[in-house]
Amino acid sequence: MSAAKTTQVAQKVLVVDDDPDIVELLEYNLQKEGYAVETASNGKKALEVGAWFMPDLILLDIMMPQMDGIETGRMLRKNADLKNTYILFLTARSEEYSEVAAFEIGADDYITKPIKPRALMSRINALFRREAQKSDPGDEVLIAGLSINRKNYTVTQGEKSFILPKKEFELLFFLAQSPEKVFSREELLQKIWGADIYVLERTVDVHIRKLREKLGEGYIKTLKGVGYMFTDQAE
Repeated sequence: MSAAKTTQVAQKVLVVDDDPDIVELLEYNLQKEGYAVETASNGKKALEVGAWFMPDLILLDIMMPQMDGIETGRMLRKNADLKNTYILFLTARSEEYSEVAAFEIGADDYITKPIKPRALMSRINALFRREAQKSDPGDEVLIAGLSINRKNYTVTQGEKSFILPKKEFELLFFLAQSPEKVFSREELLQKIWGADIYVLERTVDVHIRKLREKLGEGYIKTLKGVGYMFTDQAE
């Protein structure tokens, strides 16, 4: 049984692609799995639909007219109401820089065309299943002058408050729960992105860099050749 069919309210998916055949294929397979689906043929339309549809997941093509997928994803992530929405990029491009760019703006997965519907549905179901099975570690971590609030994905530092993208927040929250413990990049990828999703190890580095840009250099330490740890001794 799929993740979508185990809940009374259907989870919502927005499909964004300028190829009508791909949109039709994805819409058919998603609806067959029990998802509620809306579609958009370009980035500007995706912003409009996303604002009222409030999808749980967005399947987003990279190469599109008017506004490409990377810019569209960046704009979608600026909408605080979509901070918990999964974004899966669909692309015919396999260059590493495209993948890095996707994860820099907060992608949850990156899937290369041609699309295999059964494999894609499995990836989507796994994302929702993993979310449903997460144990509750509490709603807030107070450490080193930071308040890390899981309810609204905010981090308060003195008088400053940040709303972090989903993966940045999950990475910070996870590290802060175990201060002074070192985690390898591989461990962090499995804990935050999941073992069933393939992403580059440098994706972790990108997210750590973004956290440091926002919070300062002192909270997350790098142990060369080993990994990262959160320190409660940050100045």
